[in-house]
Amino acid sequence: MSLLTDLRGSGRAVGAFNAILLEHAEAIVTGAEQAGLPVILQISQNAARYHGSLAPFATACLSLASAATVPVTVHLDHAEDETLIDQAVALGLRSVMFDAATLPYEENVARTRAVVQRCHAVGCLVEAELGEIGGKDGAHAPGVRTDPLQAAAFVEATGVDSLAVAVGSSHAMSSRDARLDVDLIGRLATAVPVPLVLHGSSGVPDTGLREAAAVGITKVNVGTLLNRVLTETVRDVLADQDTLTDPRKYLKPGRDAVRAEVTRLLQLLDGAGPGVSSPERRTQAA
Repeated sequence: MSLLTDLRGSGRAVGAFNAILLEHAEAIVTGAEQAGLPVILQISQNAARYHGSLAPFATACLSLASAATVPVTVHLDHAEDETLIDQAVALGLRSVMFDAATLPYEENVARTRAVVQRCHAVGCLVEAELGEIGGKDGAHAPGVRTDPLQAAAFVEATGVDSLAVAVGSSHAMSSRDARLDVDLIGRLATAVPVPLVLHGSSGVPDTGLREAAAVGITKVNVGTLLNRVLTETVRDVLADQDTLTDPRKYLKPGRDAVRAEVTRLLQLLDGAGPGVSSPERRTQAA
């Protein structure tokens, strides 16, 4: 059974963290080791484009995963390009997300089904999305939230292994005040026979994340929050040392701060963690 299948219905969730830089990836893995918990290390289509191609960064992430003392799954996130999915599978990734959520429903079903068939043939799990999650030129309103009956039909028609659902979160939020539709999550968890995924989780407060896990979310994607932690720490270091030019001297503190936040969030999602996130702690202390 997969990690997500094992967790489904347990009231717990696994953190899935997006890496752009090697420092992100190192912090995600060491943060999971510090927590003693599994983690999903994600590379988005946009991150692959930033590096010029998927192979260099994915190879580094796979190397980190293989050396880790806890289970680390390297996952391709938000791939709209089917060629990129094929490249990920060829590199050895065994977890991908095919995102055709902006397409008409029937086209989403047909293309997702084809991707699932190719990936399952080599033992690769596939996540898909139904409903439009805001923040990537999408909507952030009740009218685009995922319908439980349609979600169940989509999973049956495509054979996907997990489903990202639109329940009130939004990508790229810098504040943590998104309000999830907890009732909808519960109805989706009852109707849909595969694990549910929450995207845009950086904008959800800790209490919302715990509640989402308790009622049926199994995988929680976090990206923007880690970028905030890294960037704010680097800014603080450079403000204190304005002649600093060695990137190791400011990226290491940033990496350490991201590692601590990954550990905290993994423990929170597992049901054992404390409350407020690092940026909010600094705000409250100011």
